[in-house]
Amino acid sequence: MTPNSISRRTLVASGIAVGLAFAPLRAQAQSRAAWMAGHWGVMNHYLADWIARTTGERMTVDRWNALVDRFDLEALAEQLKSTGARWYQISIGQNSGYYLSPNATYDKLTGIQPSKCSRRDLVADLYDVMHTRGIRLMVYLPAGAPAGDTVARTALQWESGAHRNREFQGKWESVIREWSARWGTKVSGWWFDGCYWPNTMYRSEDAPNFKSFASAARAGNPESAIAFNPGVYPRIFAMSPYQDYTAGEIDDVAGIQIRRQDGGTIDGAQIQVLSHLGEKWGMGAPRFGKEQIVDWTRKLLSSGGAITWDTPVQPGGTMAPEFVSQLTAL
Repeated sequence: MTPNSISRRTLVASGIAVGLAFAPLRAQAQSRAAWMAGHWGVMNHYLADWIARTTGERMTVDRWNALVDRFDLEALAEQLKSTGARWYQISIGQNSGYYLSPNATYDKLTGIQPSKCSRRDLVADLYDVMHTRGIRLMVYLPAGAPAGDTVARTALQWESGAHRNREFQGKWESVIREWSARWGTKVSGWWFDGCYWPNTMYRSEDAPNFKSFASAARAGNPESAIAFNPGVYPRIFAMSPYQDYTAGEIDDVAGIQIRRQDGGTIDGAQIQVLSHLGEKWGMGAPRFGKEQIVDWTRKLLSSGGAITWDTPVQPGGTMAPEFVSQLTAL
């Protein structure tokens, strides 16, 4: 997902027959993501390069650690509690190669020193404040190597495009596995971005594939709900029987249509939509009025679907009052 994602007019969810071979997997998927049905959550892109672009200050390892150390957990958790959000999803990292949680496997594989993974495990600390307020915790991570970090891309053997990327995927799954094993049941779900070449990278019978990818993410929590994002498409669909809910990335929320007879699922996966309240993903002023947000959210939830609203976050970790006001209207 980028600030320049292509907007589409209509998002239509329709039923697709489930293959008998995958029926047990689909039953598991519905169980894992059942807590999302008829509810909504909030996402924040807390990214080093986006913060640097916003503040005009060059990002360094020391500055990144200082930002993560000062992230105001309690203030953010209180904001979310006041809105009634059922879950909170945060980016672990993206294209800059800076991550908000330590990962020894990543450091060993890339050889980057000093590490661009933060000293503080912000995800683990977020769980503590969210759990006491009844808010589930989810995490976001790209499916590819950090595009803006040449050293990491080379070390991880990542090739952008329709390539098998066998060596990369094996390494990336080991990075994901370390995070998942450490966080355990603290993380209720994963949202993987940039799964743009599924036939080439993930649909082979031998690992690495969708099955091994999902297994790595569930290393610490077998009940963790997973979504694989193919990008912005004019309809919701499940890319793999190994995912539990739809990634649902969409810019034009007004075009969402869901058939009530599907009961909030498609091909066995929980229908979930992810869109942004700001002018761009994670940035800008509010682009909608409260009435619009409420109307679109109500329509989706009344059909058994779910929605996550991406909301700009400030360097200190809190959301601006105008966005909190919009979320509270829900």
